[in-house]
Amino acid sequence: MSSALTSLRILDLTRLLPGPYCTMLLADYGAEVIKIEDTGLGDYVRANSPKIGENSALFHSVNRNKKSVCLNLKTDKGKEIFLKMAENADVVVESFRPGVMDRLGVGYDVLKKINPTLVYCALTGYGQTGPYANKPGHDLNYISYAGLLEFIGERNRKPIVPPIPIADIGGGALLATVGILMALFQRERSGKGQFVDISMMDGALSWLQLTLPDYFVTNIQPNRGELRLSGRSAFYEVYETKDGRYLSVGAVEAKFWEQFCKVIGREEFIHQQHVPMDEQDRIKAEIQAIISTKAQKEWVEIFSKVDACVTPVNKFEDLETDPQLIEREMIQTFHDSEIGPVKLIAPPIKMSETPGSIRKLAPKSGKHTAEILAQMGYSNQEIEALTCEGVISGALKKSPIQ
Repeated sequence: MSSALTSLRILDLTRLLPGPYCTMLLADYGAEVIKIEDTGLGDYVRANSPKIGENSALFHSVNRNKKSVCLNLKTDKGKEIFLKMAENADVVVESFRPGVMDRLGVGYDVLKKINPTLVYCALTGYGQTGPYANKPGHDLNYISYAGLLEFIGERNRKPIVPPIPIADIGGGALLATVGILMALFQRERSGKGQFVDISMMDGALSWLQLTLPDYFVTNIQPNRGELRLSGRSAFYEVYETKDGRYLSVGAVEAKFWEQFCKVIGREEFIHQQHVPMDEQDRIKAEIQAIISTKAQKEWVEIFSKVDACVTPVNKFEDLETDPQLIEREMIQTFHDSEIGPVKLIAPPIKMSETPGSIRKLAPKSGKHTAEILAQMGYSNQEIEALTCEGVISGALKKSPIQ
């Protein structure tokens, strides 16, 4: 079965999480992603713990299905090699601060002259323009500036730091993937590439569809913990069970709330779904007292017989036995000839004709340097010389093609 992005060649200069997650998605669906690392530390995530073989579990997860070339872009010969690679590339993805690639002499203005069809995606915290463009930052900073963090947490308490990187993945990696694919689609019609400018702060702000448009109309800032779907209401809340586990109740529609109230034996709550907040607190307290009388599995079994949008709050240990995740094959075991079995999160986009797949683990540092250079016409002697000069690394002198 073919892959959706077969024949697409991507040069990936990103590291850490947002960029590698973006190119992981593209690699999972068939793109040839060449991860270009420097000849020193390379991608820092390699050193994280725990490890699978030589590299971290995280590195294997977001860099699977890729090739690795180690190249020193600060040297003239390194720049020459990269420019030659870019001649036949479809996409370049980088996550440096604005101007870094230009100072190295391999920025978009240079690349588009040698390859007018190239799609160039720059994934940064604040984008290529504006007073914040060159500021350092991380996910927490981006969602803070975007106004998103202000709403995460409980009423009358400080904002809570989210345990997953919202801006990095949702505002950055996913939008970069979409931007790249849109630019490639446009290229099919125009024959021209373009520059895709992705700001993780912009992306995080775009997630505020349930709140910011209302503010534009009313000029009223909602308070933390008082948004309709932030735990303010009894029908959209998490309750603790007898065994110290939790249930999520997402009974937003009246029909689901009605079923929930009937199951817990409190039908008088049916017509109190949207009462004021002080009444919501009273109802939540009463519901909590009821939910505390049974274990999580008991409640899950009871609610499995009705449509009430009640689900268990799963721990990681529950995921591999969850029947939905099993059916969707969302956790897969890849058998590597050297490392052995490795569990990975599967490609999430299901396609009937061109599905994604995990074909290999993340590459060792510079594993494909010699292979790629040989494909470009470099001789064994030239590859050995470049290795000795520190322009490249990872090449095998005796047998450069792996």
